[in-house]
Amino acid sequence: MQVATGRPPLALEGELAGQLSRWLWLVKWILAIPHFVVLMLLWAAFCVLTVIAFLAVLFTGRYPRGIFNFNTGVLRWSWRVSFYAFGALGTDRYPPFTLGEAPEYPARLAIEYPQNLRRGLPLVGWWLLGLPQFCIAGILAGAGRSAGFIDVLVLVAGARLLFTGRYPEDVFDLVLGLNRWVLRVVAYAAFMTREYPPFRIDSGPHEPRFAVTLP
Repeated sequence: MQVATGRPPLALEGELAGQLSRWLWLVKWILAIPHFVVLMLLWAAFCVLTVIAFLAVLFTGRYPRGIFNFNTGVLRWSWRVSFYAFGALGTDRYPPFTLGEAPEYPARLAIEYPQNLRRGLPLVGWWLLGLPQFCIAGILAGAGRSAGFIDVLVLVAGARLLFTGRYPEDVFDLVLGLNRWVLRVVAYAAFMTREYPPFRIDSGPHEPRFAVTLP
């Protein structure tokens, strides 16, 4: 038996900037409005295409590659904006307007394309097995008008940044881990991964690697 290192199907990373403005985070919600407008339209398309993907997985066991690439781009774009704004406040670099990869940007997201999905996955795996994860993700990210645990942590980090000029790295690591949890659940809910999200906070800026036993 050999042991190799593997990564979960969704890889989320974010590198904290060495120098952040003390006050810029207070107005990032204004600066990011163009992104919010575009993302609102993109997420509407994401929802429609996910329904189409649901039917495709249900009857064929395969996720249409074009829809997968688009939905991955929406999640990737959302993560960059969230990292810049109030999902992490990890950088002052303005995020690019693109669905594609931006390897030079400090926030990155990638999802491994699932070659084969179980045909019954959308009915059993999503509705029934996913319910606990959906509830936890709602608490972490916030639901409706209520703030989530991530929002509270980022507000604390912003206050520390405002008064001390430093972003507490332990808070940043936890924020990245919680965002990682939430986006894993979102990808699972959209049938983009067949692996059930782990009940685990993988904190830190980089996606952890785990030992995988190979035959």
